[in-house]
Amino acid sequence: MSKDTKAERIKRMQIPAVEVPQELAGRIPPGQAVTDRFPILHEGEVPNYDMSTWSLRVFGQVAEEKTFSYDDILAMPRTQIQCDIHCVTRWSKLDTVWEGVRFRDFLQLIDVKPEGKFVMLHADQDYETNVPLADLMGDDILLAMSFDGKPLTLKHGWPLRLVVPHLYFWKSAKWIRGIEFMAEDREGFWERNGFHNVADPFQEQRFSGEAIPIPEDEWVRKEFD
Repeated sequence: MSKDTKAERIKRMQIPAVEVPQELAGRIPPGQAVTDRFPILHEGEVPNYDMSTWSLRVFGQVAEEKTFSYDDILAMPRTQIQCDIHCVTRWSKLDTVWEGVRFRDFLQLIDVKPEGKFVMLHADQDYETNVPLADLMGDDILLAMSFDGKPLTLKHGWPLRLVVPHLYFWKSAKWIRGIEFMAEDREGFWERNGFHNVADPFQEQRFSGEAIPIPEDEWVRKEFD
């Protein structure tokens, strides 16, 4: 893939302006369209797992590297959240319900070194995205296993995905297999390919280097459920 291909495509494509109801005005970031759909967007093929060998590796700036089985994660205390999610491809879905292990609760099992202030989420297939550790400490940040009262579907990230509602949804990596704690920030897959390193929807931090006010409609033509 050539650098910035998807970023440039999103910049060019448009949707009609959508008037946001007054009661939702504070919940919808600029340039977003509200949808009841849950569009399916990802890089590469949907993984096929043998759960007897699936594992989650935690490494980097930690006192001891650890590996968790899926049964280990299922045995952890769970939290349910309701949140709005916002995709860089211009759709927002409101009042989504997720269940999983709160990230800060998961951290109680990990001895992160003081210098480990950044996190890289490693996911299949060969995908990674970076998030400051401070952004993962909120009440609504999950290692999620279920959506809308049911186990995640394969295409939405089963068996485990991250949910970071206050950032554009590419930061909420599907199919997580590794959590790396880092002393210095390092760009992930989309961050290296023209997307903003921070990804705050309300600041329209879609792309690196410039603010883009143009909506786009790529998500409308994607598979959804």
